[in-house]
Amino acid sequence: MDFSEENVDLLRRFWHSEWVATEPGLKAVALFEAIARGEVKAVWIMGTNPAVSLLDGLRVRQALAGCELVVVSDVSAKTDTTELAHILLPAQAWGEKEGTVTNSERSISRHRRFLTPAGEARPDWWIISQVAQRLGFASAFAWHHPAAIFREHAALSGFENQGRRAFDISGLATVTDDEWDRLTPVQWPVNARHPQGQARLFGSGRCYHPDGKARLIPIQPRLPVAKPAALWPLLLNTGRTRDQWHTMTRTGLVSRLMQHQSEPWCDIHPLDAARFGLKDGCLARIQSAQGWVVVRCRLTSSQQPGCLFVPMHWNRQFCNMANVDQLVAPHTCPFAGQPESKQTAVRIQRYDCDWQGVVLARQPLTLRDDVWWSRVPYGAVTAYWLAGSGAASDWFAALAGHAHWRYQQAQTPEVLHRLGWGDGALQIAFYAARGAQPVIDIPAVVAAFSDAPAPEDRLALLAGQQASGETAGRTICSCYGVGERQIAQSIDEGCGTVEVLGKRLRCGTNCGSCIPELKQLLARQPDENYGI
Repeated sequence: MDFSEENVDLLRRFWHSEWVATEPGLKAVALFEAIARGEVKAVWIMGTNPAVSLLDGLRVRQALAGCELVVVSDVSAKTDTTELAHILLPAQAWGEKEGTVTNSERSISRHRRFLTPAGEARPDWWIISQVAQRLGFASAFAWHHPAAIFREHAALSGFENQGRRAFDISGLATVTDDEWDRLTPVQWPVNARHPQGQARLFGSGRCYHPDGKARLIPIQPRLPVAKPAALWPLLLNTGRTRDQWHTMTRTGLVSRLMQHQSEPWCDIHPLDAARFGLKDGCLARIQSAQGWVVVRCRLTSSQQPGCLFVPMHWNRQFCNMANVDQLVAPHTCPFAGQPESKQTAVRIQRYDCDWQGVVLARQPLTLRDDVWWSRVPYGAVTAYWLAGSGAASDWFAALAGHAHWRYQQAQTPEVLHRLGWGDGALQIAFYAARGAQPVIDIPAVVAAFSDAPAPEDRLALLAGQQASGETAGRTICSCYGVGERQIAQSIDEGCGTVEVLGKRLRCGTNCGSCIPELKQLLARQPDENYGI
């Protein structure tokens, strides 16, 4: 935890200046617009990744890059936002914290840590109190236990309330540390009138206004600001994908969760693909008035003509050209402040490149932005899917730089394959093809890093294939690593329902998120191609 005198002086200078934003209603979009204008010169970001998640992402990054003081508290050391921080404070993850959690049913529950905090990680309340004490506010932040914060929070909920606000847990303002630790779930309000909590609000038919009536806000519906035009003929929808969470700061590091959809992609209807000269699996550049991304096309009739879908999760830690929120304009709801993330006018075109490839390495690589790349972790091995201009051999020569490694090579005018061996083990593998993505058995190549193949099997590895047998195919069930080819074979052998597949392969029997795809595979005609 870096509380050096230099950092404390920096924090103190901004804390006592007029530059610190204190308006409680300042929304995220407005805040970063104020930072960009130079009106806010110090910002403390806790537990979020606005350089990825906020709309008009390029301007958000520019605002943070130009801000005089950026402090970030996070559980992940390397995110798009932490890279822009002047001061980085290691926070505890939720499983390392002690506290309470309130759900949407108003139920307050004790949350107990189940992991030992890593390194110098500290809870947010401790970090805030330590910074405040060093800035001269020790008496107001003299907390020594999370129960003390809870008591203060509970007391404030009843301050000047007199039944005018629904949220009131003043009945818990005097709990001891031991009582707080043994707190059982209770639904607020918890006060003198409802000492044991209240299961249902508004049961009496009265609302929290002097006249007891509800306040209904008449809102005139309005159409989205973004509309298709000659220059921007398509509408882009952004959203979540099955195995990822928010900006992938943690889920993106889990190899098993990256196998189902390893790269950022775009869902596009076949009619639109034909209209713009795109094929399934090709790379495409999607551009709006705010920015652009490069993603792989996935043709599907489940997407409406005239519309595209791109997942929101990818960022510069996993792909250098796929932060989709860079495309979304800062149009927000005047009442809720929510952005118009589901409708952005864009255009699409094929992303031209001379070659595509994949490089797998034992050590993480630092790649330049003169190629498109997408990173996929495989435990001790990292894969990078690539697309570049010029000669693939020149790019690899500039990357490798390990003269002491011994290389195997296979090269034709259309493909280039290289294996780098050092210390008796595979250190790097590179496969490139002219124009199109090479067809490589990634699991077989990954396995060769931990278990070097026999000399007679190295030619198969150089070809990017395993020496014998068939692979499982594209991962469908992330929980148990069940592949598409395994499922197809089981269906051919008579497994005709999701339940029967689950009994045989275990797919669909844990989290259940792969069940829709299992149903799609079951619905295919027998003569369809299940291959990759």
